[in-house]
Amino acid sequence: MSNSNSTLLGILAGTAIGATLGILFAPDKGSNTRQRISEEAHAAKDKLAETAMELKEKAVTTAALKKETLEDQVESIVSSASYKAEDVIATLEEKLKDLKAKNKKLQKTS
Repeated sequence: MSNSNSTLLGILAGTAIGATLGILFAPDKGSNTRQRISEEAHAAKDKLAETAMELKEKAVTTAALKKETLEDQVESIVSSASYKAEDVIATLEEKLKDLKAKNKKLQKTS
């Protein structure tokens, strides 16, 4: 994403520079040239602001999607751990039952 941003900014900058140089070297009155440069500068500024807003929206959307994905992964891990905890508890209850039975036998023989 960073590479495409740099490319886009390079294209915008190249376009603005090219347009400015084209206007400067065109045979026209100074006042007309200054007016055209001003218009081109405002157009480039507006386009840059628009591109920045689009990139910001994409970044926010991407961050939100990554957050959802991370939350889903955490939820899955917690759920899996809960099932494993249940298995461990069941196993421990079985062992406790066996130990109680062995202890009961020992108590009867005494």
